[in-house]
Amino acid sequence: MLNVIDLNIQFYNQEERSWITAVKKISFSAEKGKVLGIVGESGSGKSVTSFSIMRLHDPRYSKIEGDIVFNGTSLGALSEQEMNGYRGNRIAMIFQEPMTSLNPVFSCGYQVQEAIILHESLTKDEARERTIALFKEVQLPRPEQMFDSYPHQLSGGQKQRVMIAMALSCNPELLIADEPTTALDVTVQKTILQLLLKIKTERNMGMIFISHDLGVISEIADEVAVMYRGEIVEQGTVNELFHHPKHPYTKGLLACRPSPLHRLKKLPVVADFIGTNDDQAVAHLLAANSYTQTEIDDKRAALYNASPLLEIKNLCTWFPIKNGLFGQTTATVKAVDDVSLKLYPGETLGLVGESGCGKTTLGRTILRLAEPTSGSIIFEGQDITHLKHTELRRLRREIQLIFQDPYSSLNPRLTIGNALMEPLQVHQVFNSGSQRLSHIQHLLELVGLKPEHLNRYPHEFSGGQRQRIVIARALALQPKLIICDESVSALDVSVQAQVLNLLRSLQQELGLTYIFISHDLAVVKHISDRMIVMNKGKIEEENFPEIIYNHPQTAYTKKLIDAIPGKISLQ
Repeated sequence: MLNVIDLNIQFYNQEERSWITAVKKISFSAEKGKVLGIVGESGSGKSVTSFSIMRLHDPRYSKIEGDIVFNGTSLGALSEQEMNGYRGNRIAMIFQEPMTSLNPVFSCGYQVQEAIILHESLTKDEARERTIALFKEVQLPRPEQMFDSYPHQLSGGQKQRVMIAMALSCNPELLIADEPTTALDVTVQKTILQLLLKIKTERNMGMIFISHDLGVISEIADEVAVMYRGEIVEQGTVNELFHHPKHPYTKGLLACRPSPLHRLKKLPVVADFIGTNDDQAVAHLLAANSYTQTEIDDKRAALYNASPLLEIKNLCTWFPIKNGLFGQTTATVKAVDDVSLKLYPGETLGLVGESGCGKTTLGRTILRLAEPTSGSIIFEGQDITHLKHTELRRLRREIQLIFQDPYSSLNPRLTIGNALMEPLQVHQVFNSGSQRLSHIQHLLELVGLKPEHLNRYPHEFSGGQRQRIVIARALALQPKLIICDESVSALDVSVQAQVLNLLRSLQQELGLTYIFISHDLAVVKHISDRMIVMNKGKIEEENFPEIIYNHPQTAYTKKLIDAIPGKISLQ
């Protein structure tokens, strides 16, 4: 169906006034009724390649060489008007972030209906009927109501289904899915993958599925192409790639994903594999990193013989839903509902569950960013549930938060140096500017960045570097407890491994205590000493990670474990 032959893509860098090669003479094909997975880290050239198939690059600043042949037609030879007949109609695309791909001022139904009217000669009423039928096909609840709903009124999984419906609206022969499940809950991700496979089979479509996660690729693809620095370094069937990977980069991608089956002190990263193709060296690397049961038992004995750093008793955080002319309370959302737990010094307590389970609200309530409805929060023996503003300000030196999205939590107009300096000035830490500067330079080195980065702005850093900056800011006030809220969920698996390793090494060096919040049970199992599974504001179960994984007590926990993608791993 699709043949990409010696594709070479260059972009013009206006600052340096030179051409940069993003994709280097790659070739691959996609077949009808099959899924080609393209996998690699950010910057490897995956999305750039998919955009070139759709001819979405600005010809003024890009050079596309080679040939892209779709059902015998060279797409590069088509006029822009002819190409419009292919885009959305014969070749459709699902973009990575549905919230930024959907227009916030139009209803979801209108946006899908508009695409149908544009490409097919249907009346408005006929297009509406087709849209509602598509919403049913992608298993959106209450399709008629969803037609009139706006993007902000839908969950992440529902918005992604709207994007899938839009992509399918004109019966395409080839569907390109660019990271369509990144940052979704594992259970929602599994549902989306099953939905795409079901639709692909029913319509006999070809599909190109792009991801940075080999685990996800293993769930959906027939053939896989691995991209690294603009080149395809390995191609083969899913079975060949997972059981007999040949290229060191592929081995690295497989190994750096936290394995639910093993407990490692330090996750391997891609750099450990580049430059070596010795399988015995790889096996030794993994074996040397594994915790022994004696080490685990000794650590637990030391942790749980101490007094708790934090104790939560019967905590409730409820939010009233107000409607009507006079703002009467018509319902209550019980985000945190009668939760009790203990957290010990030096421990990492993992909170896992789907979006809406209450884990983030629990973290915010501990910090008193959300006010508790009832119950008590005791930190270092002091009840902090009803502290006044001045006392709370002092408390927040001791408890810090790492947010999910580092880019939105950093002020784009402040340099990194100023962003790190700000909390020191607010809390009057150190006596002089030179002492503060020395402290933040030390912080940058702690998180693996360089002092010369201080004068740069957030947009000049990669996602992984921004996450390190946010960690440095959380460490600035030398806290005792850090709440990590989905702090690695949107990162490449190799960058995720680096950040998880960093968090663990900082904990050992500085004696930190973590509450680690995530929807990814494999990640939580890797980093946590103890785990709590939350559902609908309540604690479903609480135990050591290996006990919860191997012997789950509730159907909800079993569902989370079953949704972990690609349980095959080098580990």
